[in-house]
Amino acid sequence: MLDRLNFIENKYEELSIKISDPSVMADQKEWQRLCKEHAELEIIVTKYREYKKAVEDLEADKEMLQEKIEKELKEMVEEEIVELENSIKEYEKELSILLLPKDPNDSKNVFVEIRGGAGGEEAALFASNLFRMYTRFAERKGWKVELMSANETDIGGFKEVVFMVKGDGAYSKLKYESGAHRVQRVPDTESSGRIHTSTATVAVLPEVEDVDVQINPNDLRIDVYRASGHGGQCVNTTDSAVRITHLPTGIVVTCQDEKSQLKNKEKCMKVLRARLYEKAEEERRAGIAEDRKSQVGTGDRSERIRTYNYPQGRVTDHRIGLTLYRLDSFLDGDIEEVLDALITAEQAEKMKAMGTDTF
Repeated sequence: MLDRLNFIENKYEELSIKISDPSVMADQKEWQRLCKEHAELEIIVTKYREYKKAVEDLEADKEMLQEKIEKELKEMVEEEIVELENSIKEYEKELSILLLPKDPNDSKNVFVEIRGGAGGEEAALFASNLFRMYTRFAERKGWKVELMSANETDIGGFKEVVFMVKGDGAYSKLKYESGAHRVQRVPDTESSGRIHTSTATVAVLPEVEDVDVQINPNDLRIDVYRASGHGGQCVNTTDSAVRITHLPTGIVVTCQDEKSQLKNKEKCMKVLRARLYEKAEEERRAGIAEDRKSQVGTGDRSERIRTYNYPQGRVTDHRIGLTLYRLDSFLDGDIEEVLDALITAEQAEKMKAMGTDTF
């Protein structure tokens, strides 16, 4: 591991020279790529240098103890040795995590798709609750939310809602939300006070560029039609709504939220690229299913990941067995504690699998 850290430090120094070179800066695209790589390595290098400094200080203190020094000074040095040893252990742990393989999609924006599942109108209302929860979380993070498409019910729920979250590291946080979410509560329409169980499914897809997914225009069927609100209410008098069907896979994407047909088509293509990319990833993951078992969740929409229990005011994440009794704040977007716990659990599994828990 130390050899790898030395290599990274040398690479960082090389990049520092390159990004300061005017000839490299002339090619803005290449310069930006190198700057991004430099910034990613800087986090590791800074921590590694702090680690090396602590090791040097520890060795110096131990050498000092070999000399004849006053009792009071000796006690101070011994205390510092204990502190340095604890710091070094913490640095080693942090560096082990920093050296874990990175998900190449972690820094990307995401598309989130929420669909009401079992439970009819109550499931659609729960889908609306989840939409608000993610919107509020994005606001807390300073991220931007852009609605892509929505199929509303007459009482304010969503049969389906697709939206984009734009922000640095959006996928690294929200990717753990893919799966089936279950709610247990008394619906407003239930006169007897009986608790109902409903579900909604969530899919989180990274935004992908044209270069990530190649789409043959001949594989697409594009239909345009007039957009309408729920209940059949007409909201547009022109054929601005767009439906794109990817013929080889049967994937269908619709968008009618923009007044411009061109903008709706652009949104559809973004979502289609993301879905095709995810389909390819699912096929790839199927080939390494055993490896996926060691990770937190599979991202499969059929996998039940969390329960929201209204009568008890609790939310339970089944993947890590974590229960919080603050359902109201959780549904208001305060979900970072669970996401951080999921990240920590996955890091621990990766370290265990790779044997990177020691230097």
